[in-house]
Amino acid sequence: MPFTRITLRKGYSDAQIMQISDILQQSLEEEFSVPPFDRFQIFEELPARLRVFDRHYKSCGRSDNFIQFHILAGKPRSFEQKQNLCRVLCERLHVVLDIHPDDVMVMIQFNTADEWSFSKGQMLG
Repeated sequence: MPFTRITLRKGYSDAQIMQISDILQQSLEEEFSVPPFDRFQIFEELPARLRVFDRHYKSCGRSDNFIQFHILAGKPRSFEQKQNLCRVLCERLHVVLDIHPDDVMVMIQFNTADEWSFSKGQMLG
C-alpha cells in the first residue's frame, strides 16, 4: 500500500514520467512485495526557484535533475529491503533515463493498516 510523492524539475515528458512511475512500481513490487495494482503516486514538477537543496550534502554532487521520492510504505520492511529498494531504483533510473544516482533521494516512512482508507470512508484495519 505504498503512496509515493515524487518531486522533480519541470521539463520531463509524459513518457519519461511514465518510465519513472513504472521503474518505481517495479522496484516496489520486487523489493517490498507490493501487489502489481497497488500503485499510488503523485508527481510534483517544480520550477528551480521552489526546489532548494544542498548539492553536496552526503552526495558527490547533485544536478538540476535531482529527484526526491517520499514513500509512505505501510508495513515496516527490513533494512536490507530498504537498501535494496534504493539501490535498484537508482540503478534502473540511471540505465533507463540516465538519471545519476547522486540525483536520487529516497525517504521511507511506515504506518499501520488502520491508518489507511482507500475508499468509502472505511479504514483498512
